[in-house]
Amino acid sequence: MKPNIRIGPRHPKLGAAGFRFVRWLARKTMAAAGFHQLGSDLANDRLARVREKLRRGETVFLVGLGLAGTHNSGAALVEVTQASGPRLIVNNEEERFSGNKHTTEYPKSSLDELVATLRAMGRDVGDIDAWLTSWDYPTLAGTTARAVLEELPQSLTMLRITEAPGFDARRLDQMTRSPKILARQLGLAERVPLICMPHHDNHAWFSHAASPFADDEEPVAVAVLDGTGDAGSISLYVVERAAMRQVYCNDSMFDSIGAFYSVISSTQGGWTLLSSEGRYMGAAAWGDMDRSTNRYYARLKDVLHLGSEGQVQLNRAMANWHCDPSYHPYKKALTDILGEPLKPDQLWNPDAVLRVEDIHHRPDTQDRLDKAAATQLVFEDAMIHVIDHLLRVTGAHRLVLTGGVALNAVGNMRLLEHFNEAWFAKAQQRNARLQLWVPPVPGDPGVTIGAAWLFAHLASAPRGAPMTHAFYCGTSPSRQDITSALNADDIASQPIGDISTPEGRDAIAELMAFMVAQNGVIALYQGAAETGPRALGHRSILANPCDPEVRERLNERVKYREAIRPLAPMATLEAAKEYFELLPGAADANYNAYNYMVLTAHSKPHAREKIPAVIHADGTGRIQIVRAEDDPLTYAYLKALGRHIGVELSVNTSFNVAGPIAQTPQQAIDTLRRSKGLDVVVLVADDGEVHAAWHGGERDSGRFTGWYQEWKSRTQVSQR
Repeated sequence: MKPNIRIGPRHPKLGAAGFRFVRWLARKTMAAAGFHQLGSDLANDRLARVREKLRRGETVFLVGLGLAGTHNSGAALVEVTQASGPRLIVNNEEERFSGNKHTTEYPKSSLDELVATLRAMGRDVGDIDAWLTSWDYPTLAGTTARAVLEELPQSLTMLRITEAPGFDARRLDQMTRSPKILARQLGLAERVPLICMPHHDNHAWFSHAASPFADDEEPVAVAVLDGTGDAGSISLYVVERAAMRQVYCNDSMFDSIGAFYSVISSTQGGWTLLSSEGRYMGAAAWGDMDRSTNRYYARLKDVLHLGSEGQVQLNRAMANWHCDPSYHPYKKALTDILGEPLKPDQLWNPDAVLRVEDIHHRPDTQDRLDKAAATQLVFEDAMIHVIDHLLRVTGAHRLVLTGGVALNAVGNMRLLEHFNEAWFAKAQQRNARLQLWVPPVPGDPGVTIGAAWLFAHLASAPRGAPMTHAFYCGTSPSRQDITSALNADDIASQPIGDISTPEGRDAIAELMAFMVAQNGVIALYQGAAETGPRALGHRSILANPCDPEVRERLNERVKYREAIRPLAPMATLEAAKEYFELLPGAADANYNAYNYMVLTAHSKPHAREKIPAVIHADGTGRIQIVRAEDDPLTYAYLKALGRHIGVELSVNTSFNVAGPIAQTPQQAIDTLRRSKGLDVVVLVADDGEVHAAWHGGERDSGRFTGWYQEWKSRTQVSQR
């Protein structure tokens, strides 16, 4: 039966005219409110001033802002010099301070912490040379108007949506008053002028600049694949001789790979947007991932039309989220394939959420898992289609992938597998294969950094050093911060060492490894937190990868999360190579692409028997390689673990319970309270002092104190 097909909007000319008019109007009205686009007199003046300061050898400070109304608000502080280019000082994510995941709140706490950091450096708010937003708001207003006008009258439903995950129209008024709110918060007499930086350009330039790819004669392709940006949802670039040029933007909010995956994962999986995508990717591994046998794939792939020149367009005869993304996101043709979508009031309902645990007593569970697999396959088809075109038109073999879509670690691995030597021999007539890099913050928490990085580039600053770690959210906790948080009747604690010397660091690492080898579950809280969605050793829960029961124990007693979600392996480079097939396309800078849990890797045949806790249903692991130079304590822990259990590899999952990663010492202790299966939290102060905290009173299992005494006894014996 021939599928129903409608590609493109009903009223493209009306939509285009509406875009131009609303963008023009927004430019005028927002400039009066203190928002200035690139190319405006104020933006040109600020660029000229920054360029001149850099020429004189002075240091420049820039702040990137994710304002109220859109998800993952926050603030980044970037230092720029002519000698070294931009350097990230902090990237504060508001969710970490407020406790509201993917928050759309005004980033007050992020800014307070940023100012405190600046003052600790001997500077103040008067030293900030430019304030930059992560969205080009006039363009976003025009794009939103186009999305409504081009699908009239059905799209009028969107005007009634005031709140959705990642978007809160009620806070957009607060966003428009940000120059005044910011001035009041900072104690300034006049409102703060804000320069609007293009959303996808921010993603693109920072991700390229932070990559290990050198500026040489070879081009670098950059793909921004997103839910949406301010101008479109797919933007493609090429960097040649250190200059970035946009190759393509699809100028559409809904011809979006990210929106496709978000809507399907939410309405089929039972979670809200921004929480659904990673879970659904995990669920897909339990379904039929074979295109020839999955009974949903052949029909579902018609939802996305893969056109000429790499275009991906929504089939609006099947999908309806371009008109009503919340209550009626499917048309009949899609409902016939997937069934009725879950409604907003059903999300997170235990009876609606997809659970692999139900596979033996709910007959529809395997069907739902197969639908997840089909969705992942269609998603991968679209990614490959876009990248195929980009590599052909640019002649590049190096690719920087960024935007929210780049958080799909399985899809990233598929790109490396697809664009192999055979593809390049046919498409580019040369001996090459894809070299891929994905930043640790490909989603919107990274665009605050990107706004500052791009502005520095436009002011003729060098690109800056490649990124090797992600420990930039907030600053290290002080000893006083930690001891204050430990002052609680229900928490037991004691100092256990000091990592300010190599000997002290190795002793703490040895204790941590000893406890994990006894199948303990411990949390490590040290230094600045990770920016981005992954815990990478500074806010991590650690456990024994050789214990086949640890996944169930962590999910049921520590994290209270779904079994479909895999546990990640963190490893030394040597252990990663021993147990996983690291792809040569991710080998730049000694496999730097595997530092951030943005790539999965196939496990080797002996891995499942040895490290079952970190091998997912499809035989993969979303791996993180730890380097001694970036995280000495976690690296020492992995080396010690190798001596205890025979593998320099650990279970690593984020230190949180049903919320953002713990940011402050108080949040760390609150997380311990909520997690009955967590044995101990190891907290490291900025001066190196280390405390252990565990459940006190009736909740004290005695496990930590027993291990600690045994470890001390063994240590004393070995030192005689």
